[in-house]
Amino acid sequence: MSNRREFIHTVLGSTAFLAANSLHPLNRVLGANDRVRFALIGCGGRGQAIFKAAIKAPNTEAVAVADIYTQRLEDATRIAPGVKTCSDFRRLLDDKSIDAVLIATPQHQHVLNFVPAIQAGKDVYQEKTMAFDPDQARRMRHAFSNSNRVVQIGIQSTSGPAQVRARELVQTMPMGKITAINSRMYRNSPYGGWKRQIPDDCNLQHVDWKAFEGEAASHPFDPNRFINWRFYWDYSGGNVFENMVHQVGFWFKAMDLQIPERVTMSGGNYFSPDMQVPDTMAVSMALPEKILFTWNSGFGSSYYGADDVVLGTEGTVARNAAPESVTYVPSKSKAGMEADRTSSKASSGPDIVGGGDETDLHMRNFMDCVRSRKEPDCPFDLGYRSAIACQMAVASYREGREVCWDAKTEQIV
Repeated sequence: MSNRREFIHTVLGSTAFLAANSLHPLNRVLGANDRVRFALIGCGGRGQAIFKAAIKAPNTEAVAVADIYTQRLEDATRIAPGVKTCSDFRRLLDDKSIDAVLIATPQHQHVLNFVPAIQAGKDVYQEKTMAFDPDQARRMRHAFSNSNRVVQIGIQSTSGPAQVRARELVQTMPMGKITAINSRMYRNSPYGGWKRQIPDDCNLQHVDWKAFEGEAASHPFDPNRFINWRFYWDYSGGNVFENMVHQVGFWFKAMDLQIPERVTMSGGNYFSPDMQVPDTMAVSMALPEKILFTWNSGFGSSYYGADDVVLGTEGTVARNAAPESVTYVPSKSKAGMEADRTSSKASSGPDIVGGGDETDLHMRNFMDCVRSRKEPDCPFDLGYRSAIACQMAVASYREGREVCWDAKTEQIV
């Protein structure tokens, strides 16, 4: 085979991909035992992880994958031999037999994939952070509203046992007045573990660069921008969008928290010269519930790892990530800390390549909701609120000031 363009043509064909369209009506109604036919948009490291999780979910079938880089299409066919492939994701949306799509493209592209998928009548598993900026969040919400589509946002901890336990403890144990949530996420890994080698075939023959740029600022083709897109503000919110969103989403769900009123973020890029986004940062969010939510993160030490503490006048709820545990501690006492512990497996590696029990549980919950039409564990509204909080932090850092949320205009001001 002379090149991967020919590979795509051979696997897909001009008519085979759409042959099933006439077999099933759009928005076909699934029974409780029906097989969910799904497709993947974005076959990078995280895309492949959720693709595998979807294949493992009971009674599912991988139908198609789309990616603008030919090598990733080949990677997907090794995971699911015989799966249909295309470089333009809109082609798989035309297949009416596909019930759901998984979206794991770079963050700046989410709106470009999500809105057409909803309009095509697909249920959507949307990787975090849900939306790149408030305008894109509103466009996604407009498409979702009254669509009757099931949408699961990829904050997988909301499907884990720690979520159930944290919500139970915060709501039932003596907490008194909760005034603060302190969260940390540290790893001792250069560039956050994100830096990738540039493949030899990463060139314009095998990459649709204009499709990658989407609505972002135009630049000449740069393979580093394409492979290491997390380094660049044009496509990424840095570790705020990669990891803060997980901890924000977890506690926003456990405690029914709303979008922050005010946010500040400080920090810098101190030892990652090839990266625009910061490698060390501190975020402070003033919530309307009169709670101060802080998040600190860096890539230069693993002393802290990832943990959260909810501080009340009568008690504290502490959550650790590896191994994951959620504990209630009465005020001024550490008695019973070990006795009141719940644990589950947790991945300590970079989440962009991770899977694990929570991802499997989260995907299974999504597939179950595609059949039942129930609300999934991380619904659109939770993804929306979490995304806005993260967008506010990035805006504060980049503008060097405190930012506020105008609830009437739904703008960061």
